[in-house]
Amino acid sequence: MHCPYCRNTDTRVLDSRVTDDGGAIRRRRSCPSCEKRFSTVEQMQLVVVKRSGATEPFARDKAITGVRKACKGRPVSEDDLSRLGQRVEDTLRSEGWAEVPANEVGLAILGPLRELDEVAYLRFASVYKSFESAEAFEEEIAILRAERAAAETPPIEPVETLVPTGSTGRSAPG
Repeated sequence: MHCPYCRNTDTRVLDSRVTDDGGAIRRRRSCPSCEKRFSTVEQMQLVVVKRSGATEPFARDKAITGVRKACKGRPVSEDDLSRLGQRVEDTLRSEGWAEVPANEVGLAILGPLRELDEVAYLRFASVYKSFESAEAFEEEIAILRAERAAAETPPIEPVETLVPTGSTGRSAPG
């Protein structure tokens, strides 16, 4: 690790702490040359395995680029896209992937995108899931409608059961 002040390559670790629920390590370091202190954060590198078998580091911006095309003309802000990208990355990291298949990245995008904008979701899903007909769109729309209806339906409250006490409906004197 190079010292950010004097570029010396010989730095000493003073303290290490686990952060982000075990997803990263924060280290406090000291440079023996200039005697300044600084902190570093080590984080597991998330690697995407493509269909061809080639690997590349996960790039949140690359994932957002594909989603941005699906959101063109929709009321989705850059902040919304940034939050979606962060959510996708957090999901992949929390699932413990060291090497994540490219299709899992797409699956991780679909859920948050559906919540963000249904039209953008359909656009993205049509490419990602390779829709080949209008029927495929109709099936996906039917799923969206069913999920929305299930979310809007209030839970059924339990009904009290009345037990008759006698033929007149009155209980006998006790």
